[in-house]
Amino acid sequence: MSADLPRPPEPASDRELVINRLFAAPRELVFKTWTEPHHVVRWWGPRGFTTTIREMDVRPGGVWRYVMHGPDGVDYANRIRYREVVAPERLVYDHDGDSDDDPRGFHVTVDFHARGEQTEVVMRMRFASAAARDQAVEHAGAGATSTFDRLRELLDDMAVEFVITRQFDAPRELVYRALTEAERLAQWWGPRGFEMRSKRLDLRPGGHYHYCMRAADGHEMWGKFTYVEIDPPARLVFLNSFADAEGNIVRPPFDDDWPLEILHTLTLTEQGGKTTVNLRGVPHNATPAQRATFLAGHKSLDGGYSSSLDQLALHLANG
Repeated sequence: MSADLPRPPEPASDRELVINRLFAAPRELVFKTWTEPHHVVRWWGPRGFTTTIREMDVRPGGVWRYVMHGPDGVDYANRIRYREVVAPERLVYDHDGDSDDDPRGFHVTVDFHARGEQTEVVMRMRFASAAARDQAVEHAGAGATSTFDRLRELLDDMAVEFVITRQFDAPRELVYRALTEAERLAQWWGPRGFEMRSKRLDLRPGGHYHYCMRAADGHEMWGKFTYVEIDPPARLVFLNSFADAEGNIVRPPFDDDWPLEILHTLTLTEQGGKTTVNLRGVPHNATPAQRATFLAGHKSLDGGYSSSLDQLALHLANG
């Protein structure tokens, strides 16, 4: 055959990569982890990578642009253009490096199959050529396994999620300030009867709030927030942990199987001058034993957070 003549297309099977995974979670929940930004950023990409979403519009014709940050400091631009979105059954999209002529771009179909209380995810990736597919397997095969492991861990965490909601007679901007200003946090955060002292507050993604809780008998416990996402005045995401006086994470003083870190997501909505705060807490990078302990401790968590939120209501009433 002359080199000038076009080659016949390669069989699709030679250009496809198929990944099957079974998750112990209902299909509706698994679909949400693929399509809601606050879930996606917690698992998308191989272990050690983080993801920054620039825009995410999950609908036919919509675009998701994001940057993956590698552990070596290298950033990778990505773009997904959705062709088909059928909740909670299927996603079809084109994936590239945010360039129309990206030779590494590929087409993806993700099917979500309900298997009782479990969900089978079948992800089919079709590349421009068999060589492109083989290159993707060579460079990203282990990363795909790691990525789906992170999704499984997220779903395990979400199964033991703690949720509490409270409405405050105050505008959202004021409530948000009470959640993010050190002098205000010190007036309500923590168990009733403890004196709060703020050592440092660095309100930015990756920044910390380091504080001390002093009991009436002089006993001190230190804690720390590590901020993950800041979207004033609508949303705040942070990891909360026990700490020492230098800010290092330490084991909880009451149970060795309590998770070292709890991921808190707070959303604030306002209507009629009143603000509703929804707080969700899930163990972060926890073991099965730690997740079970956290789930068993929901009643205690409800009492502790209710006490703190009661103090927040009093603080807001005083302006």
